[in-house]
Amino acid sequence: MKLGFIGLGIMGKPMSINLLNSGYDVTVFDINQLAIEELVGKGAHGAKSPKEVGENSDIIFTMLPKGEHVKSVLFNESGVIEGAKGGAIVVDMSSISPVQSKEIADALETKGIEMLDAPVSGGEPKAIDGTLAIMVGGKEDVYEKVKPVLQSMGRDITLVGDNGCGTTAKLANQILVNVHIAAMSEALILASKAGINISKMYDAIRGGLAGSAVLDAKVPLILERNFVAGGRIDINAKDLTNVMDTADSIGVPLPLTSQVLEMYHSLMADGKAADDHGGLIQFYEKLANFEVKGEKE
Repeated sequence: MKLGFIGLGIMGKPMSINLLNSGYDVTVFDINQLAIEELVGKGAHGAKSPKEVGENSDIIFTMLPKGEHVKSVLFNESGVIEGAKGGAIVVDMSSISPVQSKEIADALETKGIEMLDAPVSGGEPKAIDGTLAIMVGGKEDVYEKVKPVLQSMGRDITLVGDNGCGTTAKLANQILVNVHIAAMSEALILASKAGINISKMYDAIRGGLAGSAVLDAKVPLILERNFVAGGRIDINAKDLTNVMDTADSIGVPLPLTSQVLEMYHSLMADGKAADDHGGLIQFYEKLANFEVKGEKE
């Protein structure tokens, strides 16, 4: 089975490497030529266009920032559909809106190409170690064909429903992650300015009901003042914008999500778009005129 992978960024590069390490034949493409060359050095075939990826792949994965990018690499004049054969499968692992996912699936179907939406959760660390959570939307028989390949990139893989259901699950995931980061930031700024040792507070609460994967992933980085992106603020702002657009279209008020989105807009205006979303703590620090301390004693 020949695979294609388009989008070799923070997430796509390690995901592609895991496919190579599992022994798959992988053709890759990205607008960043250096990223292609790096993957070629690890055993991939480099492509000069998405069309070339389509020509050489039975399953084509896309991992791109926005729905417009996914549509472009699939449908433009040098896009995947210009090279892909009937019966090929496109697996979009990007975080886009359910409306866009359904539109893409319908357009591909007219060309005899199947499609799964399969966004992921876990950020760069889990992309690197191949333990991502993968939420899938699409036909069950198509999912069963692709599942063994997905297992090279993820651990918790779930077929949620038809096309668009994977991206809807990812929207719910992004609400939980980002609102949780905001709640964590409020707790940290309160406790830190009150004068207690944050490392010890973290140890005290992480085993109780307030403990979580978000807490374990982000608190140590905040204490190190490490905001190198595993999940960028601007990408998460894009995800929450998709959440709000979807919520508006079906009449669902989301007051907490809308507030977190505004916090991200504020940070982006401060030049922090490329920071990790754990850098949301900086929004609270600015309000409180106080920096969370990272004492380890």
